[in-house]
Amino acid sequence: MQDLLLSYYGDDLTGSTDVMEALELGGVPTVLFMRKPDAALLSRFAHCQAIGLAGTSRSETPQWMDTHLREAFAWLKTFNAEICHYKVCSTFDSSPTIGSIGRAIEIGRSVFAQDSVPLLVGAPQLKRYTAFGHLFAAYRDQYFRIDRHPVMSRHPTTPMDESDLLIHLSRQTALSSGLIDLATLQSASRSAAFDRLIGNGTAIVLVDVDNLETQALAGKELWRVRKPGGSFVVGSSGVEYALLAEWASNGIVSAGQSFTPPGAAERIAVVSGSCSPTTERQIRHGLTDGFDGIEIDPVELVSQVSEQAITRATTSGRASLQAGRSVILYTALGPTADRGTEIDRQEGARHKLGRGLGEILRSLTVEQGLRRAVIAGGDTSSHALGEMGVDALTIRMPLPASPGSPLCVAHSRVKAIDGLEVALKGGQVGTDRYFSAIRDGLGD
Repeated sequence: MQDLLLSYYGDDLTGSTDVMEALELGGVPTVLFMRKPDAALLSRFAHCQAIGLAGTSRSETPQWMDTHLREAFAWLKTFNAEICHYKVCSTFDSSPTIGSIGRAIEIGRSVFAQDSVPLLVGAPQLKRYTAFGHLFAAYRDQYFRIDRHPVMSRHPTTPMDESDLLIHLSRQTALSSGLIDLATLQSASRSAAFDRLIGNGTAIVLVDVDNLETQALAGKELWRVRKPGGSFVVGSSGVEYALLAEWASNGIVSAGQSFTPPGAAERIAVVSGSCSPTTERQIRHGLTDGFDGIEIDPVELVSQVSEQAITRATTSGRASLQAGRSVILYTALGPTADRGTEIDRQEGARHKLGRGLGEILRSLTVEQGLRRAVIAGGDTSSHALGEMGVDALTIRMPLPASPGSPLCVAHSRVKAIDGLEVALKGGQVGTDRYFSAIRDGLGD
């Protein structure tokens, strides 16, 4: 693959499709690989200007990152893309022991031999904003500082109890950090301030973004300070939106392609490992709109009797689909049903839960000839899709009302999976009728 504009590693699957959606909407053909592809698979996407690698680092330890993330970055570096992006969630939830963004930055600096790493988190398209280093996010049309956010401040694994992102990072790394705040970003001294931080050896340079104008200015800086052979950048999909504004302004990319709605699917299957109240509302709405609901005990699903749990769920799902109805198989109905404390008593249980849901969805898809499906939950999606035998994803249709959760096309050596339309939905994404909209092919 030649002349890549961008390569990226997504710290979970839904975040990875978020980046792919942004790039495709901006006119950059993109493919997302589930694992490092062989030469034959890579050659099928030679036309792409951006490539991604879907990962699981958001739910992994720093020790895991030391091996797996280093290998992934080294592989991406071989493509010599102009920018290599480590994509993190726009809510920045992470901790010193799980999903450490600090450790990821340390590894990226080492692989790319790069003293200063730009960091950009604000993404107005997703209703995420940074102002003077603090992160704000929307929830049900209201805006909250991230440490007061009704969901993210209470995240079951990585609760956000600090809105100052550089203070938050200081718990994960001893690297020095600095800020290009909104006032500086919009001043005539913007570039000089950026160069001064880089010249002083500041390891992490956070750039504020609170609207489309400051996003475009941030994009100019990211593009200006890139190095020959590729620069390493960290942040949300706001990185792509910022770069796209710059690429469009100087003619590097043209208008994005148009997408035709896929039309309604007679039946779809949804698997959900999400405990989010947003997903809870979506499940409850689906149950009033033609979906059958099948509850799966998550503790049983990760226990020694997991195969029995998988068999029962698959049997129930099959019965609903054979009756001509769509089905939602879920492990929790909102945060009050979260059994994470019990699940975490077993090492690797959350990964096993995702793989179990993937096995259920694979069986239903193959047996029933399904052509559309949904996986809900960022951590769940990565492990579930891997279990299904998917090699790569491309975009089928963005969903304008719920950016970050497009309908994708699966590419697989498994004939029954190849061509499957699949949506990967993060916990906080989508309106109440998300599952119904995917089934009906209308967009959210």
